[in-house]
Amino acid sequence: MTKLKNIGIRQDLADGARMECGICWIVYDPAEGDETAQIAAGTPFAALSEDWRCPNCDAPKSKFMLIEDDA
Repeated sequence: MTKLKNIGIRQDLADGARMECGICWIVYDPAEGDETAQIAAGTPFAALSEDWRCPNCDAPKSKFMLIEDDA
């Protein structure tokens, strides 16, 4: 089961943390990057510029929530 946690904009996320848009539910996966914004694969969410927006719905970074996978 997966849980979502609203974290606001934090810089202390793990480099591999996957984030989900709270508006359109698209997932930012650092392993894939963001082809739309020409963000290279391997780029952590915390390293995205503050003006980065959701490639699907244009929501700001602050609308993304941490995906916590149950172990």
